[in-house]
Amino acid sequence: MESSSNAASGPIRQGLALLGFVAACLAVGGIGAAVTAPDIAGWYATIAKPSFNPPNWIFGPVWTTLYVLMAIAAWLVWRTGGWTGARPALLLFALQLALNSLWSLLFFGLHRIDLALADIAALLAAIVATMIAFRPHGPLAALLLVPYLAWVLFATVLNFTIWRLN
Repeated sequence: MESSSNAASGPIRQGLALLGFVAACLAVGGIGAAVTAPDIAGWYATIAKPSFNPPNWIFGPVWTTLYVLMAIAAWLVWRTGGWTGARPALLLFALQLALNSLWSLLFFGLHRIDLALADIAALLAAIVATMIAFRPHGPLAALLLVPYLAWVLFATVLNFTIWRLN
């Protein structure tokens, strides 16, 4: 197991790791945006949505903020145990990122609101599992995921309602 001093040795290594986590999270966001953007004015504009559906412009800033918070949380976990010592927690983190990216493909890319709903339910479970796995590495890492969990919970309700309406 890598010691925390190995994982976090040197400010350059720490900074590069933080940049790597931010880049990975923003890349997931970029993939989601690339799949989503073409359908905002098309398919998405034509489906029935609930009255509590947020305006389209809010999603970019919210998701960008959430991806940065997620990256910082993963970086904090990495700092405590390195890749070896934090492997289970970081693998859960990678799983929830994959589920996050898959949702955009299912909902916007394939127009499969039903499969997107199943995916987002799995995403919720993966976020909770990630938070639990992050907690032993430091409470701040788990707490940084709370806004993400709250937003995805809201998105789950929204996805469910859109599924029911369509």
